[in-house]
Amino acid sequence: MERYKEIERSIIKKFRKTIWNCFVGAVNEYKLIEEGDKIAVCISGGKDSMLMAKCMQELCRHSLYPFELVFLVMNPGYNKENADLIKHNAEIMNIPITVFESNIFDVVTDAGGAPCYLCARMRRGCLYSKAKELGCNKIALGHHFDDMIETLLLNMTYASEVKTMLPKLKSTNFEGMELIRPLYKVKEKDIIAWANFNELKFLQCACRFTAESEHNEELSKRKEIKALIKEIKKVNPAVDDNLFRSIHNVNLASIVGWRDKDNGEKHSYLEKWDEL
Repeated sequence: MERYKEIERSIIKKFRKTIWNCFVGAVNEYKLIEEGDKIAVCISGGKDSMLMAKCMQELCRHSLYPFELVFLVMNPGYNKENADLIKHNAEIMNIPITVFESNIFDVVTDAGGAPCYLCARMRRGCLYSKAKELGCNKIALGHHFDDMIETLLLNMTYASEVKTMLPKLKSTNFEGMELIRPLYKVKEKDIIAWANFNELKFLQCACRFTAESEHNEELSKRKEIKALIKEIKKVNPAVDDNLFRSIHNVNLASIVGWRDKDNGEKHSYLEKWDEL
C-alpha cells in the first residue's frame, strides 16, 4: 500500500473515534461546509494544518454533496529547509498544494511590538486575499480543541473578558468570505498520536522572531495556560472537556455584564433589574 493511502487509512480506521468522528462531528454540528463551497485549506506546514488537509481531502472525496478544495500554502519568509519540508510532506501525503510568497516575517520583524498578533492578522489577510483571488468563498484554518480552551483561559486571565475562538465566522474585511475551523473538536494529543503513528515529521514553529527571542511574552503566556490545564487535569481529568462544554452552555441569567456584538456597547444585568 502506498504511504499516503496508509496515512489516510489511519485517520479512518485507527483514529476514527478520536480524529475522524470529531472532525466530521464539527463539520456537521457547526455547518462548516455547504454544497458548492470552494474552500482554501490553509496549510502552515505544522501537524494541525496537515492533518486538517487530509481530513478535508477525504471528506471531499466521499461527500454526498459537491464542494471544491484548494490547498493553499503561504510562504511568509521560511528558510529553504522549512519550505522544502512542507513540500516534502505534501508529496508524501498526496496533497496538491498551491504555494504563494509573502514578506510577512520581514515586516513583522521590522515593526516590533507584539509579533504574534501582528503576524496572525497579516497572515489571515493575505490568505483571505489569495483565496478570494482563486475564487474561494471560505478559508479553513487548523485551530483545534486545545487552541480553543487555551484562548478562553488566556482572555479570561490576561484580557479580562470571556472570549474564545468560534468554529466559523464571517470576514469583516472580505465580503462574502468565511473562516472555518474543522478541527474544532479534535484534541492536540490525538493529532500528536496520529503524527507519531505515521512517523511524520512536521514543521515546528518556524517564526524568525521566535527563533531570535526565546522570551516571547505571547508564546510564554500560552505555554503557561497549557501547563495550568495540565496541572488541573491531575485532580480533574475532565477539565478540558468541561471548559469546552461551558462555552456551549452559557447561563445568561448569571452574567453580570456583556458587550453588544455589533457596536461594542457595554451592558449590565442591572439595566433590567426593575423588570425582574
